[in-house]
Amino acid sequence: MGTKLFVGGLSWDTTDESLNAAFAAFGRVVEAKVIMDRDTGRSRGFGFVTLDSNEAVQAAIAKLDGSTLDGRSIRVNEAQERSSDSRGGGGGGRRDSRGGGGDRNRW
Repeated sequence: MGTKLFVGGLSWDTTDESLNAAFAAFGRVVEAKVIMDRDTGRSRGFGFVTLDSNEAVQAAIAKLDGSTLDGRSIRVNEAQERSSDSRGGGGGGRRDSRGGGGDRNRW
């Protein structure tokens, strides 16, 4: 059992500080991080919180999963470690999909 939590469904207004404050009632918060989109600088809608004990993790899950934070219903559960062979979702590049023929000036 780990001490790192996944928090999903976050508002774009949620900050590291407000995330920390929401979990501080359950134990010492080692880290609270809202994941930001590198292109837009906005929240991606999820984050991670690390607490100092398994008891704090279980209490936070029991009380905060399904609760409201910054106007949004959040999901709280134990974070899953990425497997070493996981490479993320498939490359991100575009495929050249220039189908056949046709008049390119037509919509």
